[in-house]
Amino acid sequence: MKKLTILGSTGSIGVSTLEVVSAYRDRFQVVALTAGSNLELLKQQIEAFRPGLVSVLNADLAMQLDRMLTGPKPEIHHGVPGLIAAATAGESDVVVAAIVGAAGLVPTAAAIRAGKDIALANKETLVTAGRIIMDLVKEKGVGLYPVDSEHSAVFQSLEGQSRKDVKRIILTASGGPFLNLPLENLLRVSIADALNHPNWSMGQKITIDSATMMNKGLEVIEARWLFDTPAERIAVNIHPQSIIHSMVEYADGCVMAQLGVPDMKAPIAYALTYPERIPTGVKPLDLTALSGLTFMAPDYRRFPALKLAYDALAAGESMPAVMNAANEVAVEAFLKGKIGFTDIATSIARTMDNHEPRSIATVEDVLSFDLWARGKTRELLGLS
Repeated sequence: MKKLTILGSTGSIGVSTLEVVSAYRDRFQVVALTAGSNLELLKQQIEAFRPGLVSVLNADLAMQLDRMLTGPKPEIHHGVPGLIAAATAGESDVVVAAIVGAAGLVPTAAAIRAGKDIALANKETLVTAGRIIMDLVKEKGVGLYPVDSEHSAVFQSLEGQSRKDVKRIILTASGGPFLNLPLENLLRVSIADALNHPNWSMGQKITIDSATMMNKGLEVIEARWLFDTPAERIAVNIHPQSIIHSMVEYADGCVMAQLGVPDMKAPIAYALTYPERIPTGVKPLDLTALSGLTFMAPDYRRFPALKLAYDALAAGESMPAVMNAANEVAVEAFLKGKIGFTDIATSIARTMDNHEPRSIATVEDVLSFDLWARGKTRELLGLS
């Protein structure tokens, strides 16, 4: 039986992971869960899966959760120390890293140091600290299995192939809700408009990132580290149907692709059971029912955030961490109605312009640049 820790159990990836676990109680046991402030859902998860340890955002929420629970209670932790306690829980074999944002870096790094295999859904861990994390994975000899549908597709398309034969990786993107919106109308996009993703059901932050295509930019940087592939060999194609999740092109001109309906349970299950495949309940793909599959190159005028991600990767060192932090602040400001949709990319660019890349050698270095970028972005937006 494989024992799991789920970091971010009340988010969309965490919920889907527990759906997979629920269908295979004989294969998986949940030993630890972490959440932010969604105590009601966390309470239901505790009652259903009986983890021995849970962690929430802060001490007040920990006390509230303690009062909500009846019968046998897990250990209740909070804050960053709680995340680390969950990530390093002695019983756990695999840590599902599903926290959104740079907050996932510290517990994921702690889990790797503790010798845990990682099912990685937190792309920011590699965006901000790619070289550090991949060196740590090698040092500890742990497995790192991608959960994002795009990276899972690349992972699957590389199976059984020689890496020296890879010409390029092609990540697909839906294009989000504004793919065909006149450019001038982007200035008037509402929060509700931006949260209306055409294909995927995700949390608010990731949905906004999909609308700006920063999400794809983060995935480009993640792919650079996951698959040890330079940026010039990582392309992005807009594929509105979200049926082909990504592709690998080989030196002989052949392209390997992974197809499936948009449902995260499939890549989650593959990460948890690799190299096995198990039934997931995901609806089979009926190719005869498809009207067509289309692809196009992204327009940087419409999606400047994607270009910023490539720029950050080219600059290297601390710049991706700075870009990511600026994006997190800008998206939060947009969701609070403090800036417009197009201001997200503009504010990221301004923060990047104010930063000279610096070398990073430790997770602590990354956190310091993350903190600087958050402060600078707030200052530039007049939010300080």
